[in-house]
Amino acid sequence: MKSLGCMLSVVLMSLCTVAFGQADAQKPLAQSEAQKSFGQLKTLAGSWLGTVTTNPESEVQGKSAHITLRVTSMGNALMHEIKLQSRPDDPITMLYLDSDRLLLTHYCDAGNRPRMVGKMSPDGKTVEFEFLDIAGKMQHAHMHHALFTIIDPNHHTEDWTFMMGDKPIIAHFDLQRAD
Repeated sequence: MKSLGCMLSVVLMSLCTVAFGQADAQKPLAQSEAQKSFGQLKTLAGSWLGTVTTNPESEVQGKSAHITLRVTSMGNALMHEIKLQSRPDDPITMLYLDSDRLLLTHYCDAGNRPRMVGKMSPDGKTVEFEFLDIAGKMQHAHMHHALFTIIDPNHHTEDWTFMMGDKPIIAHFDLQRAD
């Protein structure tokens, strides 16, 4: 009789453990700010068309731009590719989570790879990337800052700050969804 009582206690404890475990498993995990920012940027996946304006003016002023954003690596990365009218090359940027940080690595046509850390604005419409560090040569110039602003599901802007020595050149892309 004692062993039946022990057995019943073990079964009841097991059932309680399973029930509480399932209740905990059904609770949604809170997302970090980096995860929220990354999720917001992933909504931009697709093809985008627009024009670029620069301040101060540069050789890309007024050129048409085709930007493609693609979620890749089983949802763990967002690849950003810029193709500018009459330019033979297209810089690639990878956005991804690293623990509790949203990072961007820009594979620049200046021959370097700056990394930036992203943070979403309180209204959830803007993700701003600040310079973190750089790999590769810096004698020509480097990308230093990026800002993505989501206006609506079919319209967003991007502002990229390129440093030529100590002089910033800001490229503003006004983009409409093409797909």
